[in-house]
Amino acid sequence: MQFITGKHIPRRTFLRGMGATVALPFLDAMVPASSMWRKAVETDLDQTRMVAIEFVHGLAGNNQWGAKQHLYAPPQVGRDFELPEENALKPLEEWQDYLTIVSDTDVRMAEAYRPEEIGGDHFRSSAVFLTQSHPRQTQGSDVYVGKSLDQIQAERFGRDTALPSLQLCIESMDAGGGCDYNYSCAYTDVISWASPNEPLPAIRNPRMAFDLLFGSGGTKEERALRLRSHQSILDWVTEEVADLKRGLGLEDQRRMDRYLENVRELERRIQRIEEFNMGGEDRELPEAPPGVPDSYREHMEIMFDLQVLAFQTDMTRVTSFKTGRDASNRTFPEAGTDRAFHPASHHGDNPDGILEFNKINKFHVSMLPYLLERLDSVQEGDRSLLDKTAIIYGSPMADGNLHNHRRCPLIFLGKGNGALEGNLHVKAPAGTPMANAFLRLLQDLGHDLNSFGDSTGALPLRYADPSTVAEVR
Repeated sequence: MQFITGKHIPRRTFLRGMGATVALPFLDAMVPASSMWRKAVETDLDQTRMVAIEFVHGLAGNNQWGAKQHLYAPPQVGRDFELPEENALKPLEEWQDYLTIVSDTDVRMAEAYRPEEIGGDHFRSSAVFLTQSHPRQTQGSDVYVGKSLDQIQAERFGRDTALPSLQLCIESMDAGGGCDYNYSCAYTDVISWASPNEPLPAIRNPRMAFDLLFGSGGTKEERALRLRSHQSILDWVTEEVADLKRGLGLEDQRRMDRYLENVRELERRIQRIEEFNMGGEDRELPEAPPGVPDSYREHMEIMFDLQVLAFQTDMTRVTSFKTGRDASNRTFPEAGTDRAFHPASHHGDNPDGILEFNKINKFHVSMLPYLLERLDSVQEGDRSLLDKTAIIYGSPMADGNLHNHRRCPLIFLGKGNGALEGNLHVKAPAGTPMANAFLRLLQDLGHDLNSFGDSTGALPLRYADPSTVAEVR
């Protein structure tokens, strides 16, 4: 690979060697001198990223007692709200300028429509979250629900990237077939739907995601060699890196060094996990592949790092992330409770039990600042990735104790290139579908849509809109 001094580097530049394909972050050298081409690059640079994150079983603050304690929605609506100490969103307090809370929206498409669907909430809810559509009850291949909003975003704004979208998850998924209450496991395992009958499976193993992003080893033999020799993918592109850096300015060289070190450090972390998990020690997750960490926090952080690198290199602009599986019995000792997740969500309306479940909720939310910090640390032009990213974090269930889908939790993070203002609590009128909030987000991101899922209109997400003032006061 050769670069001619004085010529700009194309944005879609890759370093290649022995099966490795390493995309580059944005560099000043990618902006051409010609004003015509510079405008095209700057337009490309301003593309919005989207992260859609689902958590299951709702929040303790969406229980009737928990709501009175403000465990989710703060008492103030509008701007400059305060998060009480026990509020599950308290870990996001330092990022309040990037936080938009939406309270009291319903996900009625996850409710039972027919008698035979009663009891199947755990097995259809995830399919509803990003589609806001009601799944067809089936264990066969004739699944049908709706196109998810992340795929609507990817279809329009992700077509120019190597990966139109990237789907990730934390917990194990069934390979296929039927789950309980006559629902296909696709509904339980998948939140991204390319079409109403096309679920997009998620990647759980960080190694698989890393190899997908960096093409680590073009053949089975090359991948095996890399694993045996503990070589880095960067070892395979050393000459290409040196050639590239000779034609870069000082700031671009520093940017490249930081980026490559981040790639290498992530690779080292994955290697250490694999080595430990194959070392014969008893594992907390004995069914998990060697590349999957036993630590929930470590797994989450690695998956966040992978998404940030994917955005930084413009390999993709859209990711979805399923952080748990319905009816999971996983425990989270770091949360300060030994109760398993699913039993903890069935707290029986007991205040002590609700607060125990809230500990798990708060622990899960405490993962998010890591993602925000990583996005904020990456500058593209005059703004950070956090300013250019719209993050969705929500659940299609409200009260896990009752399997209720009314007044479900939903927050947005980031600025989404101006689509989100942050520092705002929007309390929706009673009976408002969550789809209304998603519709407004899609509209503000540039989609010409009049409806989405079971929407009845667009719920304003910006305080500056006259209609927003009416909604949040």
